[in-house]
Amino acid sequence: MAKAGSNDVLGPVAALRRIAFLLERGREDTFKVQAFRKAAAAILPLPPGEVERLVDEGRLTDLPGVGASSGKVIAAAVRGEVPERLATLEKAHAGPLAPGGRALRAALRGDLHSHSDWSDGGSPIEEMAFTAVELGHDYLVLTDHSPRLTIAHGLSAERLARQLDVVDAVNEHLGGAFTLLKGIEVDILDDGGLDQTDEMLGRLQVRVASVHSKLKMEPDQMTKRMVAATRNPFMNVLGHCTGRLVTGNRGVRPGSRFDAEKVFAACVENGVAVEINSRPERRDPPTKLLELARDMGCLFSIDSDSHAPGQLDMLDYGCHRAEEAGIEPDRIVNTWERDRLLAWAAARL
Repeated sequence: MAKAGSNDVLGPVAALRRIAFLLERGREDTFKVQAFRKAAAAILPLPPGEVERLVDEGRLTDLPGVGASSGKVIAAAVRGEVPERLATLEKAHAGPLAPGGRALRAALRGDLHSHSDWSDGGSPIEEMAFTAVELGHDYLVLTDHSPRLTIAHGLSAERLARQLDVVDAVNEHLGGAFTLLKGIEVDILDDGGLDQTDEMLGRLQVRVASVHSKLKMEPDQMTKRMVAATRNPFMNVLGHCTGRLVTGNRGVRPGSRFDAEKVFAACVENGVAVEINSRPERRDPPTKLLELARDMGCLFSIDSDSHAPGQLDMLDYGCHRAEEAGIEPDRIVNTWERDRLLAWAAARL
């Protein structure tokens, strides 16, 4: 994403988007982020010269969605200045998010786990894709939730089919240098089945499967559930394997209990990657399980599990953990170029 500097002044829409991105990256309050995104959406469709006219007349805040703070940003950008709010956030939040993992972060070509406002994300599909482009990704997999997760507005087969048309439209607009890949974060059901029809799973390119319910299931049953899921040929990535929460506004939650050796052995046998979830509130798998998966020969995917554009950059945290664990880059599937990734994801179909 473009950064503001003394010789690089952003236009008003770009400045507002950059502020929202940095607020999300810094894990600041959502309502602040929404204010700047709404302001960007308010001025984006205006005809040429209209924003400048409103600034000259002191009437920016007459626009629905533009408040005093966002108005100051717009006015400064129109004058060719770096807005004060943007300069402050660049200093606070633009640097590396983790102390290590920089070489691995540079090697990542994309991200296999992201959400849009079609399920429980906060931004439209195109905003997620555009931000991924700005971050230098070659690809991003859109993985909104499956229908059972009603609290997250999971997608029925019909809604998912409509979403795939939107993905096609976004890719047509972007012209091929970057690819938004068709995916899902599909619930692993109690019996190890996957919460979407085989027909729809077959239309997707990459599938993350995660446990979201009954996290306190007895360990032997949870083990059977997870092992059964890995045997499904449509499963590519085991998402946030313990489901734990270690910090954040959702509180803390212990991870589920299962026989990790059996689960990771099943991942190796079936070519399923273990996700290194980069969300600071998850840090999943825990370090001991991450090291066990490493020693057992698992593949990995370092994912943002982003629910907002600024969270796409949280890959820093996962890269730092992977580097600390000594995981070779070629065992991390999103260091692979797109065609190799897609061939792996389709290998069991």
